[in-house]
Amino acid sequence: MSDTLTAIGLMSGTSLDGIDAAILETDGERALKHGAVLHQPYSRDLKIWVRRAIKAALEGRDGAAEIGKASGEVSYAHVAAVEALLEKAGLRRTDIDVIGFHGQTILHRPARDPGTVGRTWQIGNGQVLAEETRIDVVSDFRTADVAAGGEGAPFAPIYHHALVSAMSPAPGHAVGVINLGGVSNMTYVPTRARGIDLIAFDCGPGNGLIDEWVEFRTGEAMDKDGALANAGTVNEEALRMMLLAPYLRRRPPKSLDRHDFKIDHVKKLKPEDGAATLTAFTAACIAKSEQLLPEPVGEWIICGGGRHNPAMMKALEDYLRAPVKAAEAAGWRGDDLEAECFAYLAVRSLKKLPLSFPTTTRVPRPMQGGIFHRTPV
Repeated sequence: MSDTLTAIGLMSGTSLDGIDAAILETDGERALKHGAVLHQPYSRDLKIWVRRAIKAALEGRDGAAEIGKASGEVSYAHVAAVEALLEKAGLRRTDIDVIGFHGQTILHRPARDPGTVGRTWQIGNGQVLAEETRIDVVSDFRTADVAAGGEGAPFAPIYHHALVSAMSPAPGHAVGVINLGGVSNMTYVPTRARGIDLIAFDCGPGNGLIDEWVEFRTGEAMDKDGALANAGTVNEEALRMMLLAPYLRRRPPKSLDRHDFKIDHVKKLKPEDGAATLTAFTAACIAKSEQLLPEPVGEWIICGGGRHNPAMMKALEDYLRAPVKAAEAAGWRGDDLEAECFAYLAVRSLKKLPLSFPTTTRVPRPMQGGIFHRTPV
């Protein structure tokens, strides 16, 4: 196997906004060259099918027809994303060594007590993707971690480490990387860290609760540019009640399902006040998370869709003590980082390198992962 491989990473997050696809050349240790990227929105019908699948999974109806239907639709949407990305990049399928296919999470329930077994479920068929694209695929990154007693998330820390390690000049302090997707998660990268030194965990909600609230009260998909939150006032009592959630006191590593937090405490508020309160709650959860770290963070780098929300970025600046900057200010591609990550993890999987660590997912030892799907000859 060549030292450097060219991979496509595919990520579809819990916000259900669509598929992010990115090309990355990597040796599984360093991110050597960043290629073309693409965002393909989910259709309205696909969102409906995925939401039905999530509902069925949460209700324990594993064999429900809507899960099978959603899985097929997700698979073929990813086939289309790969084809569109290759066309955009001017590449042939033979130019790509592997696809890292995350799939669409419909259930994430890590073990909460010793001796119990957790579960994580990403729909989408890796073999179908390999057959349709005629490119080898690595999928199902999280299952081995959960089966070994890990949280199964977050999985980006080792890629965050690669990006921080490549920064010039090298940071002389600990760096905190926050991904604001449906949930918010953190990677803590100590000075001169190795992979085994990383600390990572889900902090709390990211954009998910705000999106749910805005759709519930206005019919819109999100609080565009933070306009609703900026027009509102934080309800301190509702914020105080939400910050009593037991999850926020748990020691890391720890992970969340998108549906573990609810909008119940803000349901009686005006739309703008609810948006302001939920935005503050996301930032406050991240600030609480810093208290669980061994030493203060010297700078925060914000990735994911939430960094486009000025109200969210202002809330983070208010709640966090160190400077806060968007991924682009660090030279990163913030919209594409998770897709790049799964390209990187696919190469690591092929090279039998660990994807997760005891301090990132609570797995008992550095853990390999992923299932390989070979394209038909």
